[in-house]
Amino acid sequence: MRRRKTVLAALALLLVWPPLAWLAADWLVLETEPAPADALVVLGGSATYRERAEYAARLFARGFAPMVVLTDDGQRGGWSQAQQRNPFFVERAAAVLREAGVPAEKVETLPRQTASTYEEAVALREYAEARGLRSLLVVTSGYHSRRALWTLGRAFHESPVSVRLAAVPPGMQTPRRAFWWLSLNGWRTVALEYPKLVYYRLRYG
Repeated sequence: MRRRKTVLAALALLLVWPPLAWLAADWLVLETEPAPADALVVLGGSATYRERAEYAARLFARGFAPMVVLTDDGQRGGWSQAQQRNPFFVERAAAVLREAGVPAEKVETLPRQTASTYEEAVALREYAEARGLRSLLVVTSGYHSRRALWTLGRAFHESPVSVRLAAVPPGMQTPRRAFWWLSLNGWRTVALEYPKLVYYRLRYG
């Protein structure tokens, strides 16, 4: 009888888990419409720099902003045979933008490195206000979008600069909503977002 109950419980879990996992992933992704801004901003993301940069390049090509600003998380990527070194991810993101047609003179990098989303948001506010920018369109990965928007809202509270978010749909460098739990990358990008959200609410709320 005990074995039968265990088997039934396992079967029930198998039936319930996939839709629950999809809901958990879907809740993190904010579906927002991009709006014209004074600058596009690509948040640093070592594992997702390419999808963010490519998405920003498409928005730039569509005329949403006249320039692109990169944040620098200070992290290096793998070995580059061409450069004979390990380039920073921000350098790789800048290269993706150039390859996608964004002129080099239209790309800027924040003057200081940042170690967290909150530090990025604070540095962005300082940068925007110092240059007289009135609006920013911030690009980040889908699963990071809820925490990013909440953090930007805190950092830009009472700032004259308006901030909108453009989330990259999952499925490029991040797993799709239905299958994230089948890979280690999915657990890093989806499951770990929940404790980060709790920490941010407690730390910066």
